[in-house]
Amino acid sequence: MIIRIFLLLFLLCMQQGGSAQSDGIIRDRSNAQIGNIQSNGVVRNRNNAQIGRIDRDGKIRNASNMQIGKIDSDGKIYDRSNAQIGKIQSNGIVYDHRNAQIGKIQSDGVVYDRSNAQIGTAKGIKREWAAAAFFFFFDF
Repeated sequence: MIIRIFLLLFLLCMQQGGSAQSDGIIRDRSNAQIGNIQSNGVVRNRNNAQIGRIDRDGKIRNASNMQIGKIDSDGKIYDRSNAQIGKIQSNGIVYDHRNAQIGKIQSDGVVYDRSNAQIGTAKGIKREWAAAAFFFFFDF
């Protein structure tokens, strides 16, 4: 019985790990893949070249490993000089430094601009990471 439970847990972990691998893809409005963010925070462009990374502590780094920003636990987004440049609320609404709404990221990963036009998708990616990628730091 214990062996069956371990086998079931192992299979469940493998399924979850397998689905996470297919998630994390960033697509533009025409559904073309423009990059991905891996579960370890590595950011890659459409050619699979690493263009940055988001550390576990929220630090955002470019391809040269230089810190270019940060996301704190409240969803506030800072630039390299630690000036707040935006924020994302728990409901997915993204604001700039003047507190103007510049976009929205739905729970299903669909990304909208300030005019409510769909500009892409970021399925399987933390909303904070998607906000940093689409609106503030990375140009895929």
